[in-house]
Amino acid sequence: MHTVVNLWPLLGVAVIIAGFALRAHPVLVVIAACAVTGIAAAMPVDQLLATLGTAFIKTRNLPLILLLPIAAIGLLERHGLREHAQASIARIRSATTGRLLIVYLAIREISAAFGLTSIGGHPNMVRPLIAPMAEGAAEVRYPNVPQEMRYRIRAMAAATDNVGLFFGEDIFVAFGAIVLMQTILRGEGLEVDPLHMALWGIPTAVCAFIIHSWRLYRLDAQIARSAK
Repeated sequence: MHTVVNLWPLLGVAVIIAGFALRAHPVLVVIAACAVTGIAAAMPVDQLLATLGTAFIKTRNLPLILLLPIAAIGLLERHGLREHAQASIARIRSATTGRLLIVYLAIREISAAFGLTSIGGHPNMVRPLIAPMAEGAAEVRYPNVPQEMRYRIRAMAAATDNVGLFFGEDIFVAFGAIVLMQTILRGEGLEVDPLHMALWGIPTAVCAFIIHSWRLYRLDAQIARSAK
């Protein structure tokens, strides 16, 4: 006997894609997608509304968790956090943009390997601190850094955070991807120790550190050429 799978609820995914493509309000897009999915799945209206209400109650504190740190960082920036970060790095004469980002890459990767993934991040670390410090290190040596290179420095700061997090968390034994891989392999009849899989993430993390550090080392030469 073959079970017929109802694919009509996937229309909710199409609603999300269309809504974000049209730059509609995210909350309205999500509600519309939920409504379309429920109707396509032939859910009763009362059950659909009850499901939406339950999901809202369970996640009502999530906006506070996300918005409060952003508000705090915005307040710190208003009172000169970025300027203080640039001034602090300017006092270290041996600091360059590449060296600074290499140090941050090492810290980010090692902390992620121990499961401390929330230490860094774009909104709470890269934008208010790392990117301004990287720009400040470039300005100390080359006051006439072009705007295009400034954008590249900011992009490399964000990329450094991504690389450190992505390859560092693969070493953490309780990382969700490792648990997922173990579950899939177990379903195929293969028993694999999560610790064994995490250890095999170390060579990849080391290679990622070396390759990205080389890119950051080359960034200093690119800054020097652009400032001439």
